[in-house]
Amino acid sequence: MFKFIRRVLVLVLILFTGYKLFHMYRDVKQVMTYQSLIREVLSEQDTPANEELVLAMIYTETKGKESDVMQSSESASGTTNTISDNRSSIRQGIQTLTENLYLAQEKGVDVWTAVQAYNFGPAYIDFIAQNGKENTLALAKQYSRDTVAPTLGNTTGKTYRYVNPISIFQGGELYVDGGNYYYSRQVQLNLYIIKFFNLF
Repeated sequence: MFKFIRRVLVLVLILFTGYKLFHMYRDVKQVMTYQSLIREVLSEQDTPANEELVLAMIYTETKGKESDVMQSSESASGTTNTISDNRSSIRQGIQTLTENLYLAQEKGVDVWTAVQAYNFGPAYIDFIAQNGKENTLALAKQYSRDTVAPTLGNTTGKTYRYVNPISIFQGGELYVDGGNYYYSRQVQLNLYIIKFFNLF
């Protein structure tokens, strides 16, 4: 009986893994449909941003399934969901990322601080510049709890469950109204996911 149950569990695990891999493959192919548009927008500006990073950010933000593919409305207008076309979203997203990358370079911090600042806002770059010059999960969590969340009304440190491949081993939670302190690590992981699935 135990062997049967074990076999069923292994079969369920294999099926679930296959299902998730199929969805990841499909999501990567959806994101890759924006590759030529990204190249076009990148060629319009002088930017240290690159195609692979922008693709990974789109994968992280929306999997390419929304009009505002880079979720860049807020950086443009201060309000979410004000951009309704892909080109404007990518142009604004690359502009924001570019500003963050130049500011990170000026402040002497790592590139991943600039990527995390895409989620937190550019003040995060100053925070990291004053706290070791390298983006870490501990610093991102501290900034989320002590700066972002209280600014948006969460003064009690209230959290909610947040499960993804990065967060699952780090506590699996985020602060309400505190942004996503796993963001830069998710983008890093998604760079590899995109590269892997583009082999097929």
